[in-house]
Amino acid sequence: MPTRTPEASDGRVGRAPRSRALRSVDRAVERRREAYENEARRFVEAGFALVERTGQLEPTVGAIVKEAGLSNQAFYKHFHSKHELLLAMLEEGIQLLRSYIEHRVAAADSPRERVRQWLDGVLEQALSEQGAAATRPFAISRARLSDRFPGEVEEAEARLMAILQREIEAGIASGDFPQADPARDARLLYNLAMGWVERQLLDPASADRRDADHLIEFALHGLARSNAG
Repeated sequence: MPTRTPEASDGRVGRAPRSRALRSVDRAVERRREAYENEARRFVEAGFALVERTGQLEPTVGAIVKEAGLSNQAFYKHFHSKHELLLAMLEEGIQLLRSYIEHRVAAADSPRERVRQWLDGVLEQALSEQGAAATRPFAISRARLSDRFPGEVEEAEARLMAILQREIEAGIASGDFPQADPARDARLLYNLAMGWVERQLLDPASADRRDADHLIEFALHGLARSNAG
């Protein structure tokens, strides 16, 4: 007959400890989950490797499977289509960019300089050869993926945009950006910066450091507009 679990000091019935058998099940489930995640990551990393090595914006499923050293069956266990993999790659790319931007922003000592670092970090994706190779397929495919997965792309981009909005809000408090509208300005500057990056990635020969610097100064001037302006 089952016994009642001991009462806690406050009179509540305590939770019985998990049996050895259940703990074994927990470990088995955790191992399967890790194996599942590792397999999915192999496909994402294979996609990155193919894009950077071949320059193809959308490698075929067959090429991705071969690069990952896995099977078609394994691919479709994780992704319903190639576009779902591209979405995973976009999300991963934005997360990596977000970490890079946060690192640059943290090193600046004022809201104005932190906004400058945010803008420069994004534009650098088109100016740096390594950054351009990694960013090109996702920047160019962003609009198409937004049509297929609007919520997912919006959420991924919002995390990057939030850094900029936070620093614009800090600039209002410091007096750097007295008339700024944080949410609207962050969205417009994000679209301006990403639009410039996309255009340069389509025509790499046109990427110009001077244009990037001019865009940054243009944006900072707009944010710093005064009541008189």
